[in-house]
Amino acid sequence: MEKLFYKDPYLKEFDAEVLSAAPENGAWKVVLSATAFYPEGGGQPADHGKLIRADGSEVLVTDVHEKDGQILHTVTGPVLAGETIHGVIDWERRFDHMQQHSGEHIVSGMICEMFSCDNVGFHMGSDIVTIDYNARISFEEIMEVERRANAYIWENHGCEIRVYRDDQLSGVTYRSKKELKGDVRIVSFPGADTCACCGTHVKESGEVGIAKFVSAQGFHGGTRFEVCFGKRAYDLLNTCFEQNREVGVMLNAHMTTTAEVVRKTKEDLAAAKVALANTEEKYFRELAKTYAGAGDVLIVTEGLSPDSVRKMAVIIGETCGGRAAMFSADSADGRKKEDVVPWKYAMVHPGQDIAPFVKLMNTLLNGRGGGKTGFAQGSAQASEAQIRAFFSGPQE
Repeated sequence: MEKLFYKDPYLKEFDAEVLSAAPENGAWKVVLSATAFYPEGGGQPADHGKLIRADGSEVLVTDVHEKDGQILHTVTGPVLAGETIHGVIDWERRFDHMQQHSGEHIVSGMICEMFSCDNVGFHMGSDIVTIDYNARISFEEIMEVERRANAYIWENHGCEIRVYRDDQLSGVTYRSKKELKGDVRIVSFPGADTCACCGTHVKESGEVGIAKFVSAQGFHGGTRFEVCFGKRAYDLLNTCFEQNREVGVMLNAHMTTTAEVVRKTKEDLAAAKVALANTEEKYFRELAKTYAGAGDVLIVTEGLSPDSVRKMAVIIGETCGGRAAMFSADSADGRKKEDVVPWKYAMVHPGQDIAPFVKLMNTLLNGRGGGKTGFAQGSAQASEAQIRAFFSGPQE
């Protein structure tokens, strides 16, 4: 089988003879005399596209793998051995893979040289590329690699590919995850990377377009990076630009100052939360005075956070001399006492074991939660009428 994708990775269409075709698991496995469809390998996904028969009918190519020296095309319908077909590559998908794979070579070569490490993992997903290195590298450090990689890309260096046969490889310095023997295909971006690779690549680095690192995280003692190149990077940056523009409109801030405005807004919000918490506590303590010595207390309200519900129960429980139970729904707008809605609850009865009471309440009010002796907190799914009925009736 002739591997046309190596002879010309920019070949989009070709003609070939069907050597064999057989049904398998609801699809067909097809072997051609020549193919421009790249089979999955070396971290690069398989090409997709279609095969057009002489009568004009088409079958889709949904996967391509190499097995025992043969390239198997998974297609959606039957073709006949001996017939001539016209293959058409999904070029947008292929060129995207070429951009991602070539970009990965450039940044990996630079990273491995700068940090004396190895690329120990590479996965080309549908929207992002992940690369693993056996060294700890910070996001700040990778920004310098990104700057250098983009400068290299824009200088438009050529890509050199050569197959070294047998002992020709001796003396050639290249990156590889394992020792290689026999014929070895070496892909080089001079000044950036030289690596053993079976994938397809752009002719010149300028076609990679742009490199953009997205994230860095520790992984198995090293670092995993998310990165993208070319159109993927453009799409990502354009999405971020549009989101930042919308944020700027909402904050009445210029796009270049949104981070500063958000930081100030967060500080103002934190101060407002502290002020609200102080006001809430003052209100709860004033409310607690009205329930001093009242014994068991039930308060049903709305709009309180779980923390506020807990705080109110604790403060009122200090003065009422009995069990203080607080329930809060998200909003009372349009809610009737018979409507079943979610509630946050907290219950305090100092010095008492309220676990049996809470267990029964959770059963009857479809609740979840619990706590330690004298305190419980959780949620319930019930109506206000059901809550009040439970607390007013016998709890056995």
